Amino acid sequence: MDVKYISSISFGKDSLCQTLMLIEKQYPLDEVVFYNTGMEFQALYDTRDKMLPILQANGIKYTELYPETPFLYSMLERPVRKRETGLIHQYGYSWCGGTCRWGTSEKLRVLRKYIKDSMYYVGLAADEQFRFEKEWRPNRILPLADWGITEAEALAYCYEKGFDWRENGIALYSILDRVSCWSCGNKNLKELYNIYLYLPDYWEKLKDLQSKTNRPYRRKCGETIFDLEKRFQKRAASETSSPPNASFISLN
Repeated sequence: MDVKYISSISFGKDSLCQTLMLIEKQYPLDEVVFYNTGMEFQALYDTRDKMLPILQANGIKYTELYPETPFLYSMLERPVRKRETGLIHQYGYSWCGGTCRWGTSEKLRVLRKYIKDSMYYVGLAADEQFRFEKEWRPNRILPLADWGITEAEALAYCYEKGFDWRENGIALYSILDRVSCWSCGNKNLKELYNIYLYLPDYWEKLKDLQSKTNRPYRRKCGETIFDLEKRFQKRAASETSSPPNASFISLN
């Protein structure tokens, strides 16, 4: 039985760099798999659409996987039962992040079910060693780590290949540490402030989600998106803000 090789891709800098380099270095690659939450930045979907002809030209199958139930249903409406009693104690898991990374758990479950015994490439950079053992699987391959490619180098490589994740005229990696799901509850204050300043459409979407859940976005300190907006309004008023240079900016 022939071994199948799959590249797991989010269309962020690391997994995109991995996939492009696998093709460039002529490594075995039969299929590229993307788990689509439906909640990604438009720039990620634009990157996907730009990448699809490259995969097709190289005879590589492309597959999209999805959550078993829509993301927003799980976040806001799904009946959640207590393990001890089996009784419903809330509707919706609320924000995905921190100790309640229900979206990530669903993603891993769906991906592992699909990949099964295939060999699969995961885009962990050489400077993400803290994740190597945590995500260990016998059929997992870490080509970026094997090649010594850091996160900054992965980003620079993608820029060199013409991918820049641009929205509103801004390269997203110049204002965000990670171009992950726009509703991710793990975004830091710098990222949230930059979304407020430079990506107002997404900020309005965050406000809309907050209006539909009682759980604060920043759970530990009890801050909602509306609390953050008040803070950011004061900060913006006290400083002269201009968009960051939309040219290619390193993570360093």
